[in-house]
Amino acid sequence: MSDASPAPKPRIVCLPNGPYYLLTDLAPREVPFLRRPGGEPCRTVSGVALCRCGASRNKPFCDGSHGSLGFSDRNLGNPALDRRQDYRGRGIVIHDNRSLCAHAGHCTEGLKAVFRLREEPWIRADAASAEAIIETIRRCPSGALSYSVAGVEHRDQARPPLVTVTKDGPYEVTGGIELVGVAFGAGASREHYCLCRCGASRNKPFCDGSHWQAGFRDG
Repeated sequence: MSDASPAPKPRIVCLPNGPYYLLTDLAPREVPFLRRPGGEPCRTVSGVALCRCGASRNKPFCDGSHGSLGFSDRNLGNPALDRRQDYRGRGIVIHDNRSLCAHAGHCTEGLKAVFRLREEPWIRADAASAEAIIETIRRCPSGALSYSVAGVEHRDQARPPLVTVTKDGPYEVTGGIELVGVAFGAGASREHYCLCRCGASRNKPFCDGSHWQAGFRDG
């Protein structure tokens, strides 16, 4: 039996008015060709800088374009919108926080009878089986949706850590990668969330779907 402990999960740090820094190796390692005055090697953790201003010509990596743009990472979201609503059905309760939604469309496209675009109430928890609703909610990348069955809330999934660069959209983070020093919204999952990379979200660092209106492309 191996005594090796599992490798620590990566972390994401939001650099002020700059890129996300994805820390991929948290064990400090010697940096080649770099020494201190006494000859001792310099050691550091390693990672990559990921663009979040939307302007890098080397996406998904940062190329410093945020500096020339005057990019601001200020969150301009309305705090009053950060609240959860419960939609009760037979055998399932759907929890929803609209302020977290990245507008990926998996719910409104995948189960239109339940998740009804531009209708009120926009969720009808009795319009499909609990199994179909669960399958749809598990595809929600932002954590805006979760559900409860028999009084037990199901919010997270058991997945390995991964950051997915979506086509013309946000970074989809899964597997419980820590987002260092960032406050999450009410009922938000820490296991999965979406980070803005077009630079236009009002809910930075999280995606709010603004890439659609901004016409963001990552070619």
